[in-house]
Amino acid sequence: MTVFRLTRAVTLPGGEAWLRVTDWQGHTAQVPLTTVSHLTPGPTRVGTVFVARSGFGRLGFDDPMEVVDWAPPEQGRTGRCRLQKHGRVIRGWAQIEVHPEGSGAVVVWVEELRIRFVPRLLDPLVRRMARLVFGRALDGLLRGGA
Repeated sequence: MTVFRLTRAVTLPGGEAWLRVTDWQGHTAQVPLTTVSHLTPGPTRVGTVFVARSGFGRLGFDDPMEVVDWAPPEQGRTGRCRLQKHGRVIRGWAQIEVHPEGSGAVVVWVEELRIRFVPRLLDPLVRRMARLVFGRALDGLLRGGA
């Protein structure tokens, strides 16, 4: 099990930063060899389920996630989304917070990953790789680019 934290200060208003980081389809363009599909019709709310499929062709795995906490930022309050991972390969959780600050925002992404078949001895490597992959994804989402 490994836990990592990413923090980004942006000039985007809190509401716009929230929309970008919780655009689950947008994650497809940011994470290599991954596609996201919804199992629950929108809009996102507690109970929404979606699946991130990572891999190439038949070689891959599903990372099903459920939204267990959903509180968009409003009236200057922090927005918070918590996802529970229910996969056979990846388990854990992710929490995304958007803190409005002045005309911008601070985005905080904390994630716990438990990867089946990966020994704890490799947690430092998993943490570094996760910070790299998720950091690039978060930066891309916040830029709004594919």
